Parts: sequence; structure tokens; C-alpha cells
Amino acid sequence: MELREFSGKTVEEAITEATVTLGVTSNDLYYEIEDKGSNGLFGIGSKDAVIKACLKSEYEASREEIKESAAVNETVEEKTEEVKAETEQTSIEEKKEKKERKHDDGPVDPDEAIKTAEAFLKDVFDKMNLEVKINSKFDAAENYLNIDLEGPEMGIIIGKRGQTLDSLQYLANLAVNRKSEGYVRVKIDTEDYRRRRKETLENFAYNTAHKVRKTGRPVVLEAMNPYERRVIHAALANNDHVQTHSEGQEPYRHVVVTLKR
Repeated sequence: MELREFSGKTVEEAITEATVTLGVTSNDLYYEIEDKGSNGLFGIGSKDAVIKACLKSEYEASREEIKESAAVNETVEEKTEEVKAETEQTSIEEKKEKKERKHDDGPVDPDEAIKTAEAFLKDVFDKMNLEVKINSKFDAAENYLNIDLEGPEMGIIIGKRGQTLDSLQYLANLAVNRKSEGYVRVKIDTEDYRRRRKETLENFAYNTAHKVRKTGRPVVLEAMNPYERRVIHAALANNDHVQTHSEGQEPYRHVVVTLKR
């Protein structure tokens, strides 16, 4: 949902401007008042009223999507607790043995890895009441299990900035490797989201570097997960004018871009 800004001498005029522009009546308009405006003194210092508005149908659809997303996050959180509880039941000896073993040691059964991952994901999606097609392909050379998801509601699976997709990937990794002697890296994607997200982050990094070089001032980016921070660092690693470093504690750890001295 995208709210557009409208203004007028009064809130009522701003609403009228919105209804005319959007081609609806006020009954079909959703709006939020940003500034009620003021008349000033004898007209001096007067300010227009400002609202942000959209079609009521778009707003209601957005609210439903938020509710669905909240339900998805709740399901993922519940599944996280289940997987963690099952993982903690592993004996101390098994944990110690697995910790001492290198990730690429031990045999890996591709069919078993695929079966485990798909069963886990199917259970999650069933609880979400989502129709999802799971396409799995095992890369034996790299011990990677690549899973691509297809369906009509992939926006819900991706979540805000890919957070739900990352959570599913994390949980699938736990599920597959809980009892595996070897280590399988599970990667989950849908609608080529990860490549598109990487390109967006790289472009954001280049634009930020340009801003830092132009103003001479450091720029503190919003909090990002470890993968997103790595993309920013890598994108600017060979930049002649700026450098990057991370600050803060998870989940608020962020990248800072500064001029090279």
C-alpha cells in the first residue's frame, strides 16, 4: 500500500483534492492527517493542511496482508521453538562429537536431506495454510541443497526484507543437519528474491558511497542481518574513496560508511 500526499488550505480541502485525483468519493478514501495546517496571523505564516491517502480497498487489502504476515511469523516462531527443543535433546556426547567434526566430514545422503527438508517445509506451509510447490536440487560437489519455492503468495513467504525467508532457511538447516553426520548447506529462495535483493543492496551501497564522498560525512545505515552487511562490505571493499565497518550488537548491528583518510 502506497499513501500519496495531498494538501489544501484545510483538511477538508486536502480530502477533496485526494478524492478528485483518485477518482473516488470520500467514503472510498482512506487517509491519515499529517498536518492540520494553520491560518497564521492575518495570513502571515499560514500552513496548508497535509494528508496522506489511498483507496480504502487498498488499505483494507494491506491490513489483511499484515494479518497474514503476522500469522506466518507466529507459525515460524512456534516452529523455531519446536526445532530448538528437539535439537537440545541431543546428548552432550553427540554435541561434542559434532562440534569437533569438520563440516565437510562424514557421508551425506542427498535423498535423505531432500526428504527431511521438504517434509519440514511442507509441515510449516500446511500450518500457514499456504499452497507452495517445493523444488529441490542437491549439489553434491558443494554439499548444497538448493530449494526454490513457487506459489501464489510468495510475498508472505519472503516477509519484510526477506526476514521470513531467512528464518525458514535457518530452520531448514537445523532440521536437515540435526542428525546428519555430514553438513548440508540449505539455501531457500523464491522468485529469484535473493539475487534481486543482493543487487538492490549493492546499488544502495554505491549510492551511499557517492553521498559520503560528496558530503564528507559518514553515513550510518539501518540495522541489517549478517548476510546483508557482508553484501555492503563486499560492494565497497575496493572503493578508493570510502571504507566500511560494522557497529552495534545484534539484532541492531549496522554498517557505517566513512571517507578514507
